[in-house]
Amino acid sequence: MLKSCCWIGPLAALLLAGSPLTRANAQDSSLVSIKTPRGVTQKFILIKPDKPAASVILFAGGLGALGLKSATTMKWGTGNFLVRVRDRFAAHNIMVAVADTPSDKPKGLYGSFRLTKDHAVDVDAIAAYLKTQAGVPVWAVGTSIGSFSAASGAIYGRTVDGLVLTSSTTRVLPDWPIAKSHPHGVASMPLGNFKGPALVMSHVKDGCQVSPAADADKLRKALKNARPVEVVLLEGGQAQHPNPCEAMGYHGFLGIEDKAVATMAAFIIANSK
Repeated sequence: MLKSCCWIGPLAALLLAGSPLTRANAQDSSLVSIKTPRGVTQKFILIKPDKPAASVILFAGGLGALGLKSATTMKWGTGNFLVRVRDRFAAHNIMVAVADTPSDKPKGLYGSFRLTKDHAVDVDAIAAYLKTQAGVPVWAVGTSIGSFSAASGAIYGRTVDGLVLTSSTTRVLPDWPIAKSHPHGVASMPLGNFKGPALVMSHVKDGCQVSPAADADKLRKALKNARPVEVVLLEGGQAQHPNPCEAMGYHGFLGIEDKAVATMAAFIIANSK
């Protein structure tokens, strides 16, 4: 059964009510560059609260090529949902890594690479680094096409503990290279292999043809061995951009960013103990 913003345990209610966790708690960010076992360089923005309760790796949609020059300077992605709300996760005492593309993919990540075990190696390397910073569970969080990356890290990696899929691609266009192999997008991935906690979040008015909220339950069913698995459908906000697949609209939870992050943070923290 689909849920409309109704995963409200005591912690969730506290976060959604605007508790003492405020954006002022977010720490200064830094740019981190690591070598992964594949021999490539992987950059990411790191935001580290004093005592993180959990960690998240955030994956933007589109091609994901942020082109990070510093922790605050990027060529693309400032308006992406997960990129623009990164400080809000830190405000909930969650350590944040905002992933750029690896050095061998400077032009971006197409769906065909996001699905690979090579990509999962890079995701796992970020997760392993985060665990050296704080011994807390690491969650892979993706939005739109970025959900492929989060799912790959959770399915094939050894270090990702939890998974969050937002506005996820569940319908693949006929001209996409992965149309035959993954007709249902993220739902065509072997999500049943993941046994950790998972959250699926969509906006009831998401008008993007590849990520309708009606498909959220398809993802829940694919996550048949995840424990627990929850589906949350949010309402409210606004559709500012004329393209329904852009982040500045319902697809990117525009106008309800605090609610969206609080919902994710509540689930993440509750399932990171």
